[in-house]
Amino acid sequence: MEFGSVLQFLENKTILITGATGFLAKIFLEKTLRVQPKLKRVYLLLRAADAVSASHRFHNEVVGKDLFRFLRERWGADFNSFINGKTVLVPGDISCGDDLGIKDSNLKESMWNEVDVVVNLAATTNFDERYDVALGINTMGPRHVLFFAKKCNKLQLFVHVSTAYVSGEKSGLILETPYKLGETLNGVSGLDINYEKKLAEEKLIQLQAEGASVQVIKEAMKDMGIKRAKAYGWPNTYVFTKAMGEMLVGNFKENLPLVVIRPTIVTSTYKEPFPGWAEGIRTIDSLAVGYGKGRLTCFLGDVNGIVDAIPADMVVNAMIVAMVAHANQPSDTIYHVGSSLRNAVKYSNLQDYGYRYFTKKPWIGKDGKPVRVGKVTVLSSMPSFRRYITIRYLLFLKGLELANTALCHLFDDTYSNLNRKINFVLRLVELYRPYLFFYGVFDDRNTEKLRTAARENGVEMDLFYFDPKAIDWEDYFINIHIPGVVKHVFK
Repeated sequence: MEFGSVLQFLENKTILITGATGFLAKIFLEKTLRVQPKLKRVYLLLRAADAVSASHRFHNEVVGKDLFRFLRERWGADFNSFINGKTVLVPGDISCGDDLGIKDSNLKESMWNEVDVVVNLAATTNFDERYDVALGINTMGPRHVLFFAKKCNKLQLFVHVSTAYVSGEKSGLILETPYKLGETLNGVSGLDINYEKKLAEEKLIQLQAEGASVQVIKEAMKDMGIKRAKAYGWPNTYVFTKAMGEMLVGNFKENLPLVVIRPTIVTSTYKEPFPGWAEGIRTIDSLAVGYGKGRLTCFLGDVNGIVDAIPADMVVNAMIVAMVAHANQPSDTIYHVGSSLRNAVKYSNLQDYGYRYFTKKPWIGKDGKPVRVGKVTVLSSMPSFRRYITIRYLLFLKGLELANTALCHLFDDTYSNLNRKINFVLRLVELYRPYLFFYGVFDDRNTEKLRTAARENGVEMDLFYFDPKAIDWEDYFINIHIPGVVKHVFK
């Protein structure tokens, strides 16, 4: 594998990024503009009704963020003109067909004539997303973006960002192999993506015809997604629809150079643009937030299980180096970007890091007092978790229900609130269970080859680092990640 300088490659390139307000998309945009100001143009597809709302979203949700602090400082008063000169906002929606919902025909023509690389980052990451929504964005969306990319006259590469967890609940070494169209995890035949789309559409029409409320429709479509996923061996709607998205991209790519990036659990930035930038409550951060605020008293999972974490800036760097390596080359390479094979961290380590951090720097509660944290009760199986919930909450809930009935529904609000919270926790646990007892290790042979080739070709690896072996997890979690989550995510 031979390729040259990343900075030279980026010079005068035009890139289309979908899902432009997403976590990785923002980091990708900031990185490329910071390291190569001679990048020609970046088209940013945002879900928006028109140019005004697209501009509003871009300034509030992207360049207005602290992430762009260094670029803002570097360019000073010229920051806005620099950003406006390099970016073109494209109101659209990848679920709206092969034209991506772009209404401006002149804009589409410009994109088809100018774009060199397409980076598809648009996704809905909710584990239990409505099935119709997840199919539109995670499954049909990548196909639509691919067909749009095929019309780009200068296109050198299509980069599709998926997730390593399309593997489902596999254990052992999980290889960087593609999915064939219609392939399933449990061997059940008959997975037909068009049929899945039709099923979801018919279900929605049926619910609307029955006069179902917005909330009832939402819950029914969520339940449908989970059921369809489990029917074919996937644990949730998110990874099922992402797997089908990969199938469509692989099936329809023809001779288009394709790279599929499969990150594991993406965490806050390791180094750039500064350590610890985070946004939103991501998978393991929900544990940190709950624990730091004193709400997490028990933990369900195997403490010896591996948490396959990878900082966001390393994922973006791997994407950029893969772009350079595969541009204009026949490719359908898949890259696992994670840490479990080369530098694993366990749930027991995370427990220890969280306890040490919040003991030393406790969160200050709404009452102005520091929240005391203690050791968490570890439950190693679903039956033990259900017993814990029954003894601690459900018996009290049953007593409250009887008292409520006897006292003419005096405790209606208390009972319904507690019942709702318990059901929420049980549903959440069921959604996260596959990852709390995950025994797979993601093989990253392709990614290691990319790292080796980059070093051998003299690529600027000081700028585009993505080797998980370099991470000291104790230092990262205690001094970078948890403080970053506290600063940027805790409310």
